[in-house]
Amino acid sequence: MKTNENRLYRILSAVIAVLVPFFLIIFAVRVMINPLFARIEYARPNFPPDEYGFTREERGAYSRYAILYLVNNADIDYLGDLTFPDGSPLFNQRELDHMVDVKVLITWLLNIWYGVTFLLGALLIWFRRTQRWTQFRRAVGTGGIVTIAALSFVGLLVAINFQWFFTQFHYIFFEGDTWLFFSSDTLIRLFPMEFWLDAAIGVILITLIGAGLLIWQGHRAKTNSPQA
Repeated sequence: MKTNENRLYRILSAVIAVLVPFFLIIFAVRVMINPLFARIEYARPNFPPDEYGFTREERGAYSRYAILYLVNNADIDYLGDLTFPDGSPLFNQRELDHMVDVKVLITWLLNIWYGVTFLLGALLIWFRRTQRWTQFRRAVGTGGIVTIAALSFVGLLVAINFQWFFTQFHYIFFEGDTWLFFSSDTLIRLFPMEFWLDAAIGVILITLIGAGLLIWQGHRAKTNSPQA
């Protein structure tokens, strides 16, 4: 009976270790979907200016709408109704279609994160109530190690050729070339390649910090008493 119980908790610990990377990475993505990040980017001295004339303030104002659309409950009219001072639409139809696709992806990722968070919370309560808190901490520590291993691979791809990584990501998650735009399109003017490189670095750093904290907790659990 004790053997079966131990086997169950080993399986649950493995599940926790697998869930942790999803929790950390999607959380980091959500943190980066923030108008504040865009404003920080535009304020950087070496951030490329818009060759078609957007000021820093205009970029900050327009990007805020695009970013908030991804995480609010509004339909595409939230962006479609926006216009330049001369009355022309801020985003063309191709851009609007792509933003709908991006919102679907973000919504899907956040739903996964909610599910993962619920499962990890339920397992935390279960391990705590069954006097296996130390085992839970070790499991999340292992999850932190798994996360760093996965990010090391992604980080290597980003460092070697971010353009290739960016392109492959879009081919995987979006149909055909619907994500390709002219340099004069608003989305490119607001979010040039340098923006996405910095965003990827931000996601990696936030995830690494979270993984490091979990590994530290797992190490503390191993060095303390079994019921610590």
